[in-house]
Amino acid sequence: MPDGDADGRLPTTIDTTVAHEARVYDYWLGGVDNYPADRTLGNAIAAHIPGIRSMARANRVFLGRSVRYAITELGITQFLDIGTGLPTARNTHQVAQEVDRTARIVYVDKDPLVLAHARALMKGSPVGRTAFIHADLLDPEAILRDPRLTDTLDLDLERPIAIMLISVLMYFHDADGIHDVVSRLLNGVAPGSSLAISHFTGDFNASGAAQAADAAARGGLTLVARNQSEVENLFAGTDLVPPWVSTLEDWHPELGEDLPYDAEPHVGPAWAWAGMGRKP
Repeated sequence: MPDGDADGRLPTTIDTTVAHEARVYDYWLGGVDNYPADRTLGNAIAAHIPGIRSMARANRVFLGRSVRYAITELGITQFLDIGTGLPTARNTHQVAQEVDRTARIVYVDKDPLVLAHARALMKGSPVGRTAFIHADLLDPEAILRDPRLTDTLDLDLERPIAIMLISVLMYFHDADGIHDVVSRLLNGVAPGSSLAISHFTGDFNASGAAQAADAAARGGLTLVARNQSEVENLFAGTDLVPPWVSTLEDWHPELGEDLPYDAEPHVGPAWAWAGMGRKP
């Protein structure tokens, strides 16, 4: 099978000899869907970011909090989770459908290994719905017009959608047009929709973040650290909700945690900013 989809853009085969960001993240979370190349790169990055495994768990906790906030505070029960990665503990549909059994979720990822696990992702509640799209974040229109999305989510102007971009924008440079991509996604959803972002930063340790980015590059991955102001700019076109762009730990801790901090401890905040904006 060729290593690409019909137009040559999306990978359809799995090369286990090359590290992949979803599998590296799975390794940090303690998952089993990773290979030697992923573990080698994960360890190389961890050498420059002590506590990376706890930080990955903190990021997963933010995902759960943002889902609960969207439902309980904003009344949103439709979710578009892009760059979802491999199934692990407390996926978006599990958190959402615990709060509202009718919640609907569409997952999007370009990794064919994630596609292979789509059945696991699509086990939702009896009354809720889930779907998976093999697509690229850089082609938002293809995502929004995909029949699996339109069959699952209501794009009507009266039905807002929670867009989830959790630790995915850090794999793209500004030159990739990522700000325009976010804008196009927001243009496709109703007023009142939300946008949740978490993002790797060097604000807490510039040297360590730069060395981690270099290690990622040597392993064939892009890793872009953005400062707090740059992360705030990713929310253009939305109104940030309190506590604005904050550390992972400080974003609505009252909403509870989904994963224990059972990996090695880290000192200070996780090296990431997080926030949620709402489309006017």
